[in-house]
Amino acid sequence: MDFSLKTRTEGDVVIIETTGYLNNVGGEQIANECYKEMESGKKLFLLDLENSKVVNSIGVSILIEIIEKLQEVDGKLGYYNLAPIVEKTFNIMGLTKYSSVYQTEGEAIEGMS
Repeated sequence: MDFSLKTRTEGDVVIIETTGYLNNVGGEQIANECYKEMESGKKLFLLDLENSKVVNSIGVSILIEIIEKLQEVDGKLGYYNLAPIVEKTFNIMGLTKYSSVYQTEGEAIEGMS
């Protein structure tokens, strides 16, 4: 399944909407997008994973790399619209200790700012 993403900005928050399997390919695309935005001074990132129902361990490890880079600049990564299995994966792999899961976009934007 192909992976694609769309990026938009709400205030200080960069929102990345993903579609497809979040594996090494998807993870790299998200990372590239985040790093590009970080170069222009952005620090707050939200992933809308409504259309990504499957995430593998490589996808998660790339998200951890993004979180580590964001911590260096006092930034944050958050997610919303997670499928239950994805949320469970994030919990098991420890992602939720360093980044936040929200239910809705409104809640996520509020939680980030």
